[in-house]
Amino acid sequence: LSYPPFGTAFVLASIMLCFKMLPPLAAHWFLEQRSRDGLSAMSGTLPHFLQEPDDAYIVKSNPIKLRCRARPALQIFFKCNGEWVHQNQHTSLEHTELGTGLKIREVMINVSRQQVEDFHGPEDYWCLCVAWSHLGTSKSRKATVRIAYLRKNFEQEPQGMEVPINGMIVLHCRPPEGVPAAEVEWLKNEELVSSLEDLNIDTRADHNLIINEARLSDSGNYTCLASNIVARRRSATATVIVFVNGGWSSWTDWSECNVRCGRGVQKRTRTCTNPAPLNGGAFCEGMSVQKSTCTSPCPVDGGWAEWTMWSVCSSECERQRTRECTDPEPKHGGRLCDGAALDTDNCTGDLCIQADMESSNDVALYSGLAAGLVTVVVLIIAVTLYRRNQSEYGVDVIDSSALTGGFQSFSFKSARQGNPLLMNSSMQPDLTVSRTYTGPICYPDSMEKELIPEPALFDPLPDLKVKVHSSFMVSLGVSERAEYHAKAPSQTFPRGVVQEIGGGGGTLGGRGKSQLAPIQPALVSSMMTGKRPLRTSGVFGHGGGRLVVPNAGVSLLVPHGAIEEDTTWELYVSITQQDSSALSDEGQEILLSPEVTYGPPGLTLSCPVALTVAHCADVSSEDWNIKLKRQTQDNSWEDVMTVEEESTSCYCLLDTQCCHLLVERPGCYALVGEALTQAAGKRLRLAAFGNMEPNFLNYSIRVYCVDDMPHAFQEVVSVERSRGGRLLEEPKTLLFRANSFSLQVSIQDIPQFLWSIKPFTTCQEFSFSQVWCSSQSPLQCAFSLERYSPAANQLSCKISVRQVKGHEQILQVYTTIAEVWKHRTPNCSPDCTITSQTGSRAFKIPLSIRQRICATFDTANAKGKDWQLLAQKLHIDRNLGYFACQTSPSAVILSLWEAQHQERGDLDSLASALEEISKGTTKGERRRHFKRLQRVAPPSPWLIKTGC
Repeated sequence: LSYPPFGTAFVLASIMLCFKMLPPLAAHWFLEQRSRDGLSAMSGTLPHFLQEPDDAYIVKSNPIKLRCRARPALQIFFKCNGEWVHQNQHTSLEHTELGTGLKIREVMINVSRQQVEDFHGPEDYWCLCVAWSHLGTSKSRKATVRIAYLRKNFEQEPQGMEVPINGMIVLHCRPPEGVPAAEVEWLKNEELVSSLEDLNIDTRADHNLIINEARLSDSGNYTCLASNIVARRRSATATVIVFVNGGWSSWTDWSECNVRCGRGVQKRTRTCTNPAPLNGGAFCEGMSVQKSTCTSPCPVDGGWAEWTMWSVCSSECERQRTRECTDPEPKHGGRLCDGAALDTDNCTGDLCIQADMESSNDVALYSGLAAGLVTVVVLIIAVTLYRRNQSEYGVDVIDSSALTGGFQSFSFKSARQGNPLLMNSSMQPDLTVSRTYTGPICYPDSMEKELIPEPALFDPLPDLKVKVHSSFMVSLGVSERAEYHAKAPSQTFPRGVVQEIGGGGGTLGGRGKSQLAPIQPALVSSMMTGKRPLRTSGVFGHGGGRLVVPNAGVSLLVPHGAIEEDTTWELYVSITQQDSSALSDEGQEILLSPEVTYGPPGLTLSCPVALTVAHCADVSSEDWNIKLKRQTQDNSWEDVMTVEEESTSCYCLLDTQCCHLLVERPGCYALVGEALTQAAGKRLRLAAFGNMEPNFLNYSIRVYCVDDMPHAFQEVVSVERSRGGRLLEEPKTLLFRANSFSLQVSIQDIPQFLWSIKPFTTCQEFSFSQVWCSSQSPLQCAFSLERYSPAANQLSCKISVRQVKGHEQILQVYTTIAEVWKHRTPNCSPDCTITSQTGSRAFKIPLSIRQRICATFDTANAKGKDWQLLAQKLHIDRNLGYFACQTSPSAVILSLWEAQHQERGDLDSLASALEEISKGTTKGERRRHFKRLQRVAPPSPWLIKTGC
């Protein structure tokens, strides 16, 4: 009976044989069962499977169970891979169906992992069921049994991408190989993505994730999740950034003209907020500020028109006439006409004679009194002005102590050790005075000046106290010498400024312009010879470095990695000292910085270098239009950019005294400026030098006015070294406005009983154009004082340098005159000896820290902590589009920070910026970041402070 499918006869014969052997009771039971089966057979049905075996998967080592259930069924057996399964491996259940009385049989077998692995056939391991009834047999479907698994590696993982807003996002995913095949789901920021909830998302196409129109909310971290009955696998996370390119807003209305009268400037602005760039989107191209010249109408004061004809006489013996304030009419806030618009007069002749006589007598009396009073007032004013002029400009006016009839004591203090160029600098000079004048106060000498020979240095003698009898007036008639040196440039004036006749618009009569002769050519040549060239060079490699031109305010920072590995270049930086008229002849532009060249010409760099250049412009207001220019191969100049414009080829950061440039092309660069209003100004550096003349009686004081740039002042120092001069007072700065008024230099408060100076030579003057365009040659004027006696070894005076209708600076001179002519030793501030630094010594930020900062901020962060935030915290908030075009924006920002802070060795500002950024992170994140930094570089105090 174990293998029944051998025919019905064989079965019946077997039954009869068994019947003889069974006990009577068993035989009775078997016959009863046979009779019941006979009832089923009478129904005439084949076995029908109520449950067929299903495909199954073996997970790990757990066996699976196959089931079959059929009716009516006398017997059910499994057949696997073409072979019958032994009866002992079957588990059978049997019951009769209520209602029909048909027999239902259920059979189960177990299939183990070993059985499946041991089978080696052309197809998968399979099993089916065979059920018997009286009418025949039925077979079930084949059920396959496979070992389930899921590989670890995805065949294709999703890749991060940046997509513009409203663009299409397609993330591809091919799950790992597995049995059964893995199902794919998508996670966004660890949350399940459902295409049923969002119709903009489609996840049905071959396991890919498709977002038809990208939105800002679609930015995030996406993960492909594959799973089957064995395991779940996660792909690498793909970061999707939906960015928005910036767009300009509408222009604002033009601002009001910045002057109330005349030509000025107005501007309008727009912002990159329509929309604002987000998630690394491109910045707006173009200028955010537009400037335009404007003209504000000046007030027009009203003027009286002609009187009308007299009217007919009235009954009151009067006639009238009128006039109107229409020639011109008052406009734009101008004043109304002064006086009466109505005039009356007696007109009746004989009938009003007496009244007319009385009126005439009164008029004559009052007219006489008024004329006398006016005459007295005019005389008083004239005398006062005469005395004041004598007091301020005449050298015959003595000190106020002469009126006391006694002696006056002059006290001189000992020398102080301050500026090594400063002679007897222990006396504290008067505080700097800043005053505004409305007219000239001095008259330049009209005589020809002589060139003073170069004496040697005299050592100062000890302090003295001298008493001078001053009870009588002394007239000083000793000859005086003064010299003047200036290069007369082309007549260039700011926009809207007209040069006044007489060289300065504030002088009186024919004395408004200086008649002083220029210095002789020998002195000019001495100024330009014997000087070291303003040039420095060094050999740099992949580690970068810094070049510094000594005492010139010019440096070049070569970032790490700017030069390729295994490559070295000899770089140089130089300051051109040639005529720059070609640069400043365009329109109203003047040179505001030295012409700086860096090279060599064939230099190739992978990132921009930082070039720092000093300038003399007053940038506290918006009265300048400053441009960066570069010299071309034919020695002409081309515009690179305007300081305020947005540019992707160059970056310009303008500080108070220097300009930091990020450039990639070697060449010659310079800053030029155009004054937009008369309020524009540039800084002048003032210095006074002095030395004794060979005759031991005259003392020469030379005053220099140069643009406030270090290299310009070094030229003056070089000249004075060769002449034996000593610095008499600390150099000071004067703001020179573009108002077309001249610059006046005067000497005041000379001890009149010790020293003499020729009358009307105490003041000298430079025209406006000489000062405004004096970018190449220092302006110089000289005063020669003669002492009455060789015993007068003390000199104290004031030197006033002021612009007419402008600012003034006072140089206070206290010095001791030496009698013995000794050998002069150079005594000046030492030049910078370190001109080239390479590698890590040249940078404030350690390389490992710099690399970590770049790695952190160059990558877009879901919390917005990218290089834009770093730039904002470092107060670099303009022309950010330039950094967006760089391979590593953070590295370029740090190079600019290095150039800004090269004079200060601390890292406080950078540490503070990183500390502010780190406040947005959790303590755990800061701790992990800090541990990573500790592995890269040793901790420093500022690093510990920030915790970044």
